[in-house]
Amino acid sequence: MANLETKYLGLTLKNPIVVSSSGLTNSVEKIGKLVAAGAGAVVLKSLFEEQINHEINRSVNAGEGFDYPEAHDYIKEYTRENNVNDYLNLIKEAKAAYDIPVIASVNCFSSNHWVDFAKRIESAGADAIELNVYVLNTDKNSKAEEYEQIYYDVLTAVKKEVSIPVSMKLGLYFSNLVRVVDMMSAYGADGVVLFNRFYEPDIDIHKLSVKPAEVFSTSADIRRTLRWVAIISDKVKNLDVAASTGIHTGEGVIKVLLAGASVAQVCSAIYQNGPGVITEMLQDVEKWMEEMDFDSIDDFKGLMTYGKLENPAHWERSQFMKYFSSLE
Repeated sequence: MANLETKYLGLTLKNPIVVSSSGLTNSVEKIGKLVAAGAGAVVLKSLFEEQINHEINRSVNAGEGFDYPEAHDYIKEYTRENNVNDYLNLIKEAKAAYDIPVIASVNCFSSNHWVDFAKRIESAGADAIELNVYVLNTDKNSKAEEYEQIYYDVLTAVKKEVSIPVSMKLGLYFSNLVRVVDMMSAYGADGVVLFNRFYEPDIDIHKLSVKPAEVFSTSADIRRTLRWVAIISDKVKNLDVAASTGIHTGEGVIKVLLAGASVAQVCSAIYQNGPGVITEMLQDVEKWMEEMDFDSIDDFKGLMTYGKLENPAHWERSQFMKYFSSLE
């Protein structure tokens, strides 16, 4: 029987399927269904800096007429503390109930409030922290390095305070993604997740309004993930790469592992098909490994990275034009 065990962020996982941060992982009951289906690890639903700030503002605005600034300060601290405590309790309960790694997720755009929170996450028993930092740069006068420095500052502040592994979940909006990941490695990141799936806008042409675009990924979305996993895992050696977005089948899991990923983060496929899709993916991976005579994940992980191909240009953008120029 094939051995699906793998390493990610220094943690031992029984298999490479990690359930992404989402509503799928916001309760002990839901996590239990994922564990029963075979998940190798879970990333808890993020606690959002924006969400907490929104709730604070809503609470303060509801208390119009306060005569003392201390009242505002009390409400702000009470709201923040309640959100944080609920999250810490989820970590403790999940760790007590299940024997797979539990990774906490923090969605933030500054380091102001999250250093102390990171320490409390560690104390609650989380096996690792996934920092979901996202800033959309719309200032034409800003420089790329100023935008990137926000990520480094958050990472540095958290790494100074915790001893558990820290990964960075990234989007695509960087002028030089390889350099950014390399810098994150230098600043102490233990891993990166490629890629984040953000809210994306669409336009309702009848109501002339902005609406959310389709929230779920498709299997076709794996192509962008594969390219950058293959390049990053070859160019930056001192951290683990988790592949995310577009992984809907066992074949998708196999592809990202071949490209050099340590794990495959899955979300949309579970929303659309239920936790049982995890079991199906694992069965497909195991069957393929037996057919290919691979005994373990390490036997084939990274066989198709950028540097191991005879022609690495297959992973480069230039191939797009070469491919279509051959069509009549």
